[in-house]
Amino acid sequence: ICTITGIYTVLVEADNMNDPIGDATRGILDGHIVLSRELAHKNHYPAIDVLASISRLMVKITGKEQQERASLFRELLAEYVKNEDLINYGAYAKGSNAKVDAAIMLKDRMDSFLRQAVEEGISFDDTLERLAEVLKPLIEGNVEEEEYDDILNSF
Repeated sequence: ICTITGIYTVLVEADNMNDPIGDATRGILDGHIVLSRELAHKNHYPAIDVLASISRLMVKITGKEQQERASLFRELLAEYVKNEDLINYGAYAKGSNAKVDAAIMLKDRMDSFLRQAVEEGISFDDTLERLAEVLKPLIEGNVEEEEYDDILNSF
């Protein structure tokens, strides 16, 4: 059984995650949630930077299916973030990278999944269902366009 034994808040200067105290704290804790000023400026709440946050205990407290879906979600999000400038400037050519194509296709669904109103409460089971729904086009192969047929094979 895993329990939360403490919650710490560490403020880093100028959002520098490599600040010595912030870096040392991340190194010794079992997990951390990183809040992003950039996401907050985009009106994305809670402003949790999923790619910068981590849980070392996730593999001990979740099932294999949830781990695989969360991993796929993070990969898609990482691909989108890595290529966001190219996508926004129109320099990305659709079809040149299946992972990026999948990330673009699911970006709105992923953003919706990551957002939650302050007064909104979602159960753990509902969260798992919503995660499966976000990834459903990839998991079930129900993609809208032919060029996405190879997406699952690329992960």
